[in-house]
Amino acid sequence: MIVLASASAARRAMLESAGVSLAVDVAAIDEGAVKAGLRLETANPARVAETLAELKAVRVSARHPGAIVIGADQMLDHGGVWFDKPRDLAEARQQLLELRHRTHRLTSAVVAIRDGSRLWYHTEPALLTMRNFSEAFLDDYLARTGDEALTTVGAYRLEGLGAQLFLKVEGDFFTVLGLPLLPLLDFLRENGELIP
Repeated sequence: MIVLASASAARRAMLESAGVSLAVDVAAIDEGAVKAGLRLETANPARVAETLAELKAVRVSARHPGAIVIGADQMLDHGGVWFDKPRDLAEARQQLLELRHRTHRLTSAVVAIRDGSRLWYHTEPALLTMRNFSEAFLDDYLARTGDEALTTVGAYRLEGLGAQLFLKVEGDFFTVLGLPLLPLLDFLRENGELIP
């Protein structure tokens, strides 16, 4: 049995589209408090993403003995500033203006846990360069995406209208969506969860 410890519809859709049968059980974690604590220990967003992914999976693992529980998280870093999901459209607008015409790093981490023990993990970055979009485009983008812009760090989804925000993406598409899918599928095959 495979359990996804994430509320992300994109992560669930990626796995299901790839033929992975799974259950979803969301871990209740105060990500803001964890990030604040980790910020005092490390300036490494990849380490933070990995820690959050593992924490989610460990919490859910206690409820699913014997199952492989998949935790995932993502960090957006621009010049040492960590971005969270925007709280409202005004904050989404501000984030997009800060990222406009610049390159930022988006790091996704995935951790597999069974019975509270880590079996495997993978962390992967992507570099995304936004174009110098106009204020008119930004207003239209936010009007068309609405509250959907509040569901992701950076206020964009590369698989939708958000693609128009970018000039260049360096890295794996699935990683940008929030899950290093291909390495995870390889792990699941090696552990007998998928047909080799």
